[in-house]
Amino acid sequence: MLRQSYSKHIKDLEQEVTQMGEMVISAINRAVEALKILDAAEAKRIIAEDVLINKKRWELEEKCVDLIATQQPVASDLREMIAVLSISTDLERMGDYAEGISKIVLLHGNEPLVRPLVDIPQMAEIGLSMLRRSLEAFVNRDAKAAEAICTEDDKVDLLYEQVYRVLVSCMIENPRTITRATYLIWTAHNLERIADRVTNICERVVYLVTGAVPEVNVSRY
Repeated sequence: MLRQSYSKHIKDLEQEVTQMGEMVISAINRAVEALKILDAAEAKRIIAEDVLINKKRWELEEKCVDLIATQQPVASDLREMIAVLSISTDLERMGDYAEGISKIVLLHGNEPLVRPLVDIPQMAEIGLSMLRRSLEAFVNRDAKAAEAICTEDDKVDLLYEQVYRVLVSCMIENPRTITRATYLIWTAHNLERIADRVTNICERVVYLVTGAVPEVNVSRY
């Protein structure tokens, strides 16, 4: 009976992690869309709603602590708890990146974007796809899928490098664009960090399934 109760609690935790992931995915997607058209009102809403993502993270941590205290977890159980705690922390940080992109919208004030967004939305699309599938790998305990997702981080890194080169060229050609170009570099950096956080989740999935922590997010350099 105790194990049945524990299994139900774990399923509930997985569902809440998935819900938190959807909150983060929505925030990131909305932030990038707001940046495209410099929608200050939407940016302010995203910033205000970040507290909900933070709250969900602490709720998950409290539930894990309660389970550890009441359900007599064994080693494999503890791996599940650690996975939930680690993943929720990474998701909370991704929410902060969405908030950061929203603040960049506000920093533009009445000034237009230095150039239309092309690579930045593509970075977001790849990163969000990685995030969705990493959460599916977590729920399905699919270590192979998690390892495969990590390899896609290189795509985001290459796009970041491209964004950086283009925007630095803009600064050189027209110094008046330096401030606004810097804002977009910050945005691209936030998206690159989101993909890195996804690889953290994937590493945690591998750990949960195998009991070992491989370094799957290996730099190309």
